[in-house]
Amino acid sequence: MSRVLNGIVAVCPNLGIGKDGNLPWHPIRLSNEFAHFRKMTATPSIAGAADLINVVVMGRKTWFSIPEKNRPLKGRINIVLSREYKVPPAGAHYLASDFSSALTLVDTELAEQADQVWVIGGSSLYKELMESPGTRRLFVTQVLQQFDCDTFLPEIVPEKYQLLPE
Repeated sequence: MSRVLNGIVAVCPNLGIGKDGNLPWHPIRLSNEFAHFRKMTATPSIAGAADLINVVVMGRKTWFSIPEKNRPLKGRINIVLSREYKVPPAGAHYLASDFSSALTLVDTELAEQADQVWVIGGSSLYKELMESPGTRRLFVTQVLQQFDCDTFLPEIVPEKYQLLPE
């Protein structure tokens, strides 16, 4: 099944997305952005589709950057990517060795219940999403203040994407 892949990210003006394993603006909490993230990643594509649930795919570092009390992300199937782990980290629903394996899992074992697929980080996973074939969408929130960052979103090539109105 060919499904639309979604990426969602908040970036500083220089495309910074992280610092020392946290969001760059940590401990400041961008409440509106967290609400937007939750709504986007938890809302099924078809209103009232109670039997469908969205999937969030993230790297191991992203998983551990989520406060333990908020893991797993509620109302979503959480897939963590790691080449080192043999079982899912505590609280995660599934473990996949790479992005391709996660998508295969979604299209096989989870096919009856999975709705939208959301990539939520980190940098190398965003890169893989952006370079993958097929239809993909990026939902990018621009944080207007610059913060010190050590992790960045790969450059968005304008020819590959169509900018949509807010």
